[in-house]
Amino acid sequence: MAGKRALIVDDEKLIVKGIRFSLEQDEMQVDCAYDGEEALELARTNHYDIILLDVMLPRLTGYEVCQQIREFSNVPIIMLTAKGEDMDKILGLEYGADDYITKPFNILEVKARIKAIMRRTEPRHTQGETQVTSRVVEIGDMKLDCEGRRVYIKGKEIGLTAKEFEVLELLMRNPDRVYSRESLLQLVWGTDYPGDARTVDVHIRRLREKIEENPSDPRYVHTKWGVGYYFLNK
Repeated sequence: MAGKRALIVDDEKLIVKGIRFSLEQDEMQVDCAYDGEEALELARTNHYDIILLDVMLPRLTGYEVCQQIREFSNVPIIMLTAKGEDMDKILGLEYGADDYITKPFNILEVKARIKAIMRRTEPRHTQGETQVTSRVVEIGDMKLDCEGRRVYIKGKEIGLTAKEFEVLELLMRNPDRVYSRESLLQLVWGTDYPGDARTVDVHIRRLREKIEENPSDPRYVHTKWGVGYYFLNK
């Protein structure tokens, strides 16, 4: 993770200090914020590779910060929450978070999640890769720039979060193939992800709201009832 830059947002200074020390051991550059407004200002004026964002913050809640960051940035966001209820986790995803970790957590788990997200969000290069087709996927009027991690519909860029992009890329690279929620969870979030299949439903719903003219009657990402989701190849 050397050379990467992280923003840690938590009003518990001991937690911030511990995470910061651990990430700096991996040669990451780390900025810290202790309330929502400070976090939002830093996110607006700096480029970050990852943001760790506590839910319970002074001035603006973590959910509010996450929602506002999503208006101008697709930086991966991991929510830190002291609450274990599923609704809090799902709510975090609804506001645009990519992942969540419940307190108390092990710093090794935090670093593992960060590394996993960074591996998935970095441009992919394979040995001897020369063909543009491996980096660009086009179906109909939708185009995926997999290296730049950008999505275009009829030439207009659509802003997606890291996870939304990964779900869409997987489906578009395998059009007409139906993936169960459990398969998507394993392939996109990883085998060690502690969440459940509802996480997939939340991301599919958010994805449709961004790419479909009528999310309730989708053109691109379809549901195979009782089975899973697929991208229609037409």
